[in-house]
Amino acid sequence: MRTPERAPRRDTTVPDVLALLRAELGERVDVSPASLEAARADKSGHASPGRPLAVVHAASVADVQATMRIAHATGTPVVTRGAGTGLAGGANTGAGEIALSVRGMDRILEVRPDDLLAVVEPGILNADLGDALAAHGLWWAPDPASRAISTVGGNIATGAGGLLCAKYGVVRDAVLGVDLVLADGRLLHLGHRSVKGVTGLDLTSLVIGSEGTLGVIVGATLKLRRLVPGAVCTIAATFPDVRTAAVASAAVTASGIQPAIMELMDASCLSAVHALLALAPPAPGQAQLTLQTDGPAAIVEADAIAAVLRDAGGTVAVSHDRAEGERLLAIRRSMHPAMETLGTTLIEDVSVPRSALPAMFDEIARIERDRSISIPTVCHAGDGNLHPNFIFDGPDVPPEIWDAADDLFRAALRLGGTLTGEHGIGVLKRRWLADELGEDQWELQRQITAVFDPTGILNPGKVFTP
Repeated sequence: MRTPERAPRRDTTVPDVLALLRAELGERVDVSPASLEAARADKSGHASPGRPLAVVHAASVADVQATMRIAHATGTPVVTRGAGTGLAGGANTGAGEIALSVRGMDRILEVRPDDLLAVVEPGILNADLGDALAAHGLWWAPDPASRAISTVGGNIATGAGGLLCAKYGVVRDAVLGVDLVLADGRLLHLGHRSVKGVTGLDLTSLVIGSEGTLGVIVGATLKLRRLVPGAVCTIAATFPDVRTAAVASAAVTASGIQPAIMELMDASCLSAVHALLALAPPAPGQAQLTLQTDGPAAIVEADAIAAVLRDAGGTVAVSHDRAEGERLLAIRRSMHPAMETLGTTLIEDVSVPRSALPAMFDEIARIERDRSISIPTVCHAGDGNLHPNFIFDGPDVPPEIWDAADDLFRAALRLGGTLTGEHGIGVLKRRWLADELGEDQWELQRQITAVFDPTGILNPGKVFTP
């Protein structure tokens, strides 16, 4: 039997809540129309139907605790926000809710090169952290395409991945601990600073990817790597169609060679990016694989990968020049801006076993044919994570697009895959969550969120829904 939906209690009026927030936080409480409007949406194109009652710009853990104590006492829902770059509507804030922004908490509190760890606040941008760590000969491996504009706290909350995760892992592999403010304002220090640590239940891993439903992340202890020595080689391979490119990527995986990056762009994506960047248009139907190898064996591995790709029917070019490699990767990183030039975009995020990539592209082609639509798709081919894009006009997703997305999600599940590899569930995928988890696991996960948040004020309506 499912747990009844928890409705946040409201013991005070909206003016009372604002008065309490202002008394504690002063000018950090923002009710300007522009800020309230911005808090309604993220990069998914989806927006909450109403405006929040306030945006709190937290500058410290104490600010977050004060906000949560007031929210808990008054039964006011709270949605935590970072840079607002999410793609599932998970940080969208609606009527009667507090948008709690931790973007201003962006300090690096500690870097320990000897222990390969750093302690940071959640609002620091991924790329800014990378620049700061490079001075110590270190880096943090998670590398989402949005790294220049997304926060580390947001990366953790959504369980982000990125281009380099095929070789170096995702956020879950690179976080040792988190500092978490609970719904009632209590502060927990989860995890550890040591390489090993198995005391009690692994609540750190539970928080990673929890999308603001368990607490507010106010700090993180990150597992670092030393900068990789040696060359960086970039391989660009074009194929006559996307299925051939997918078969080639699966062949690279089966060969046992481990590229640091392996990205696949179908013809629609490649054409849109070339147009955005004013590059010569690709051949009709042409798909592209972009790969990088790094480390002492980079050159040997790049040559071996090039041979696999040529055998699979690719036209292959190998570059040993880092600047040229970054230019080629800029094409891949420009995919989302390119999609925005085509219309409103529903950016999806399914993952399948890597050997099933060709079959998943077959399913996408079937949906395109059956429904007379185009679904431009980019793929982290190194780990089987696809981002199909549904393009439409206007702010709201039409029913026929949701029907096509439903078809796509069910195809991924049939192939042994999952609804989301790195963007999260948020608002946009919550209706399919029980289909993947099954009733018993879905209910158990709801019960776990209720332990952390008994009154249901943390990001209500996201991830889990009746």
